Amino acid sequence: MAEVIVALDTRTADEALGLVDELGSPAKYFKVGLELFTRGGPAVVHALRERGKRVFLDLKLHDIPNTVAGAVKAASALEVDLLTLHVSGGRAMMEAAREAAEAVPGTPPRLLGVTVLTSLDRGQLARIWGRSTDDADGGVEEDVVRLAELARGSGLDGVVASPQEARALRRAFPQPFLLVTPGIRPAGRAPDDQRRTATPGEAVEAGADFLVVGRAVTGTRDPAPSFQAILSQVRRAHSTSPEAGVP
Repeated sequence: MAEVIVALDTRTADEALGLVDELGSPAKYFKVGLELFTRGGPAVVHALRERGKRVFLDLKLHDIPNTVAGAVKAASALEVDLLTLHVSGGRAMMEAAREAAEAVPGTPPRLLGVTVLTSLDRGQLARIWGRSTDDADGGVEEDVVRLAELARGSGLDGVVASPQEARALRRAFPQPFLLVTPGIRPAGRAPDDQRRTATPGEAVEAGADFLVVGRAVTGTRDPAPSFQAILSQVRRAHSTSPEAGVP
């Protein structure tokens, strides 16, 4: 069954760990992003590991190959499960990351290529890549699939993309290639600053392996029931879509 990852997009480590403890044993996987890691550092990851939690370290590495390779080695020492880097960093950078992960004793993190951020829409992406906005229709999905092909060819384990591209990605890249989908919003909830979103059920039916949920849980008055509601939606989607994958 697809796993739900809770994004710890909090201001302090104490706030993040308090949320982890509030969610309790049903929540097994947590994302540590740039803000929390910058504030709390490796100690946050250690605290999660001590609680028996799995860690998605979402640093979106993007630098010269040697620097990224060093960062991958450092992250591997933290025993994180998933680690992100930008596909737009290029093949040499991704291959260096792969080699660095494989050189670390024990179980290395699975490396995920970030394709197109969920905060971008077709028009914005067209402007970034210097294309006419008149040609923007369909551009996001085409770019995401193209970047995913580059990530797979460079030895990465999967990609991060919005759930709106998950179906096309799963058709092009069968498992065990991983699909991680942020931008998950329960039906009726505002998309906030993300442009390309979907419900938990839609993401599962499209073939996502991991669903990243942030404010739909952490921004509610009662995070634990909100998380349980999302888990129920994921289970329901699997019961009606037996072909949905297992990470």
